[in-house]
Amino acid sequence: MSDQPMQSVPRTVEGGTVGTGGAGSDGGYVLTLSCPDKRGIVHAVASFLMMTGCNIVDSQQFGDRDTGLFFMRVHFTAEENVTVDALRAGFTAVGASFQMDWRMDDADARMRVIVMVSKFGHCLNDLLFRASIGALPVDIVAVVSNHRDFEELSASYGVPFHHIPVTRETKPEAEAKLLDLVRDLDVELVVLARYMQVLSNDLCKELEGRAINIHHSFLPSFKGAKPYHQAHARGVKLIGATAHYVTADLDEGPIIEQEVERVDHAVTPEQLVAVGRDVECQALSRAVKWHSEHRVLRNGTRTVVFT
Repeated sequence: MSDQPMQSVPRTVEGGTVGTGGAGSDGGYVLTLSCPDKRGIVHAVASFLMMTGCNIVDSQQFGDRDTGLFFMRVHFTAEENVTVDALRAGFTAVGASFQMDWRMDDADARMRVIVMVSKFGHCLNDLLFRASIGALPVDIVAVVSNHRDFEELSASYGVPFHHIPVTRETKPEAEAKLLDLVRDLDVELVVLARYMQVLSNDLCKELEGRAINIHHSFLPSFKGAKPYHQAHARGVKLIGATAHYVTADLDEGPIIEQEVERVDHAVTPEQLVAVGRDVECQALSRAVKWHSEHRVLRNGTRTVVFT
C-alpha cells in the first residue's frame, strides 16, 4: 500500500501496519486494505465493525481483474468506549484470514510533511497557502531547499527553513541530513515541489510510498531545459502535469493525479509557462490531499485512488 504509518514508529501486526495512537477521534477512523480478491471480504470487514460497536460512514472498494487484487477504504466511527488499539488488535485475525495489507488511521490526524523546493516556488507557495487555510489536512513542519530563495516565504508562514546545498561530492551527506529531519520531525510524507535534484536509489527506497513528485507531462518528449519553449516550437495544444510517487525510475513512479489545460496557436512560450505553473499546483495539491486522507493505494506500477 502507498499510505504510510500515522506515527513515525509503526507497529506491524500480522501483515498490517498501524500507527501508535490510542484514543478515539470525532472524525472517526479510516481503514484501508488490499489483498487477493475473493468472496467475503466486504462482509468480513462490515461484520467486524458492526460487532465492535462501529458505524460505517463511507465505504469504497475496487477489484482489479488484471492483478487479482481487492482494494478497500472504509471511513467509520466508533462508540466512546471503543479504542483504536482494541480495534487494531481485533482486526488482526480478519486481516490474516484474507492475507490483507491493512492499516487504521485517525481520520482527524494531520499528516506531517516536508516540502522540498529549488528555484521554482509556485508549488511550494500553493501548498503553504492551502495548508494554512485548512484546505490540506497536513502540517508542513519544514521546507528543505538546495537554495535560499524561499527562506522568507517559508518564514512568512511560520515554517522552519532548512538550507541543504547539494553537489555531486556532498550528495550523500545532504541526503543523510534530509533523512535525519524526516526521523527527527516524525515526517510521514516528503513532497518534491519542483525540487530539481535527482534522488539516489537508496533514498528512493527509504522513502518508498511516502514521497510525491510533480513534473510537466511533456516527458519523455521534451527533456532538459525550457520544456515549455520546446513544446511551443512543436505547436503543442495540451499542457499537462503529473503527480506521482517517487521511485528509482526517474519520473516513472505510480501516477496519483494528472491535470491538463488546452491551449492554442496564439499562446506565447511565457504564457505556456504560466499555464504549466497552474496545472502543476492543481495536480500536486490534489495528490497530497488524497495521500494524506489515505485515499491512495499502490497497485504495482499503478495506484487506486478513492476520491
